[in-house]
Amino acid sequence: MVYTPLHSLLSGRELLLQEIPSEFHDSLQSPDIYTMKAIEQNACRRCGNSDPRLLARFPHQACGTDCLYCRKCIMMGRVSACSTLYGWGGSPVEWDSAEAKLSWDGVLSPSQAEASKAIVQAVQEKAELLVWAVCGAGKTEMVFAGIEEALKDGKRVCIAAPRTDVILELEPRLKAVFPHIPVIALHGQSTEKHAFAPLVLSTVHQLLRYANAFDLMIIDEVDAFPFSFDSSLQFAAQKAGKKDSTRIYLTATPSADYQRRFRKGELRGVILPARFHRKPIPMPEIRWGGNWQKSIQKKQIPSPLLSWLTAIIKKQEPFFIFFPHIDLMKEALPLFRGLSLSIDSVHADDPARREKVMKLRGGELQGLLTTTILERGVTIPKLNVAVIGAENDLFTEAALVQIAGRVGRAKEHPAGEAIFFHYGKTEEMKAAVKQIMRMNEEARKRGLLD
Repeated sequence: MVYTPLHSLLSGRELLLQEIPSEFHDSLQSPDIYTMKAIEQNACRRCGNSDPRLLARFPHQACGTDCLYCRKCIMMGRVSACSTLYGWGGSPVEWDSAEAKLSWDGVLSPSQAEASKAIVQAVQEKAELLVWAVCGAGKTEMVFAGIEEALKDGKRVCIAAPRTDVILELEPRLKAVFPHIPVIALHGQSTEKHAFAPLVLSTVHQLLRYANAFDLMIIDEVDAFPFSFDSSLQFAAQKAGKKDSTRIYLTATPSADYQRRFRKGELRGVILPARFHRKPIPMPEIRWGGNWQKSIQKKQIPSPLLSWLTAIIKKQEPFFIFFPHIDLMKEALPLFRGLSLSIDSVHADDPARREKVMKLRGGELQGLLTTTILERGVTIPKLNVAVIGAENDLFTEAALVQIAGRVGRAKEHPAGEAIFFHYGKTEEMKAAVKQIMRMNEEARKRGLLD
């Protein structure tokens, strides 16, 4: 690779002055650097926000005015009307695309190979593609060839996902299969935010700092919160890709809009109804859980859940129990630790979240109480899952399908239990069961199950 540090830092990025190391500030007058106002015509250039309710004024000592700032993307550092964004307008960073060889000796199943071929074709044609594949279908392996196809042509690639956990899972796998090129992973705690790489793994939030950077954008878990609900993140994903970039959307549970566009032929796509190991997805069971909130307030584990959990603990198999509320989960943890000290809890703001999942994977913990933060992107062999309070609005059809999809993912352990404990059956529960049943039937019809 041939480039200067400033060239590397700004290539494909648009950064505030405070995000650029001070040793580079004297070089920002270079003709290769372009600048723009961060807020112009009452719209934030970083996140696309133009909602007046999310644009506010404050007495800004630096510019001496009642300055406008964007509240929408404040978590990435304040952007105000007097702020400047700096980008690289010169020649692109050079790197040796001959080193972008895929190093993977795995074998794709016929259905995976079909999807992989479609992805490669989309890269070649700079097209948009939906990959609708069930949980455990092996989506990551399917994109390997498409990434190699782009990289070997000197194109820059980004895999983005709404959840940090998904990026943390992808990082070692992508670094292993592309060992001769730089691969960086960007998330809130990343130490690589100033580095350049041809292959970037990023949470969708970090994309706010990119512009016109990538030739291939792969959005994993495209239907997941917060990406699916936050227009600024969708704006960031659009801005980070080049105008003629390829866009691949990966999901097991596409939103109604993606399904509509796919069925009307507006969006090219492939459907994979089977897992790579050719076993059906274990069917979840809807089971009465009683007034579980009242039980926990009485310092008791609901008896239907207790019976199930006692059997799982006896089998010494790992488990997740999903809760709809953090406070109730924390209140319930001592009750569960009364059964086994190898039970802990995690949630989005837990700084030890990653370590706890690693402990579960390594056998130091047997079970985790969790919010929906672990509904996606986590693969644990022999895992069983339960949902308590499955009637809660938080547990949509997609969320329940994803939760059930954590079970039976390993080839050596294709079975397991997924139980939706409820205090009132919902249409979302029934729809989730029907969706999994429909995919299994489709896989059977297509000869994709043993």
